[in-house]
Amino acid sequence: MSQQASFGHLAMIHHGKFLPLEVLLSAAGHYIGTRDIDGPVSRESHEYFRSYAAAQRALKRGGWTQLAIT
Repeated sequence: MSQQASFGHLAMIHHGKFLPLEVLLSAAGHYIGTRDIDGPVSRESHEYFRSYAAAQRALKRGGWTQLAIT
């Protein structure tokens, strides 16, 4: 099992926001990302998941891939 941080790297780098990772939903499916009071801030996972439960398991177990930090 990989050890991943519990905050959004892309949210920190691109927006200067320290936000917790959570499961979010878009038209493409569930993904691991961050949001603030205004809505979604960053998509952190490379993968989209078919269900909230699958994305939540991936988040909990580290079974997801961080999008490239550029």
